[in-house]
Amino acid sequence: MGALKLSVLDLVPKIGVASFEEALQEAASLARHAEQWGYTRYWAAEHHDLVNLSCAAPEVLLAHIGARTERIRIGSGAVLLPHYSPLKVAENFRMLAALYPGRVDLGIGRAPGGSAHASMALSGNYLQHVAEMPVRVRSLIELLEDRYAYEDVPVAAKPVPRIQPELWMLGTNNKSAGFAAENGTGYVFGQFMSDRDGAEVLAAYREGFKPSALLERPRSIAAIGVICAATEQEALALSRRSALPEVERPGAEASEPQPQATRMITGSPKQVKSKLLELADSFGCDEFLVTTPVMSYAERLESYRLLASVCL
Repeated sequence: MGALKLSVLDLVPKIGVASFEEALQEAASLARHAEQWGYTRYWAAEHHDLVNLSCAAPEVLLAHIGARTERIRIGSGAVLLPHYSPLKVAENFRMLAALYPGRVDLGIGRAPGGSAHASMALSGNYLQHVAEMPVRVRSLIELLEDRYAYEDVPVAAKPVPRIQPELWMLGTNNKSAGFAAENGTGYVFGQFMSDRDGAEVLAAYREGFKPSALLERPRSIAAIGVICAATEQEALALSRRSALPEVERPGAEASEPQPQATRMITGSPKQVKSKLLELADSFGCDEFLVTTPVMSYAERLESYRLLASVCL
């Protein structure tokens, strides 16, 4: 396994007495610092009417962050495709790709992203839309490949950027891994939300991968929780005051949880790096999307800085 690549997964939390405006400013600050420290990507999550999570429209936040950064890739982790028209999603991210060439990632997922009532208010019958997910994904891929038609009439997602957004699917189990493999897209395994064994899930993705016009070979990332501090004792103290927010996700598959699954890594920089290297070897991937659920913006930023200091 080569050198590690690290990226940021931001749930855009509203911490303590911060306003939503301040939470969004902190998101932009995190992205700017991540760029300075050598992180590969900054991805923003999508949630609806969940307590203290601030980003319901990743594409809007990414437009703001793209204008305040220069090199770091910007993307969604994830756009919740069951809620939306594939055409509109393709248009949004092609617009971003035209504004920020070579920097845009389109991560898609199928979770509701909020309560049942929030989902119904957003797009109606969520379960019906989930059943339509295979068709929606195919339509999205066709739009990104400029071969989509509606009632046999060609329809294009404009603008058409010089460099297309990278398409990734996010998930927490073998079903999502198989779906990404079948469609020939990149795959992000959400280990921080899953009790499944990441090594097994990512191996299934690689084994089932079918090359596509979008991607010739499988590409995978693992999303993991990390709390890093100067010492192990400080990191453990942070972890006792912190928790990953409760976020909506698809139901787990009918199987026993894997006890060896790792959802959170806590420790000093050297300890965290050592564990990430172990996971990289086990998972067969060299990139991690890191989410850091501490209850202070300053301590969150310091965790990312310390991690970069030993890994990047």
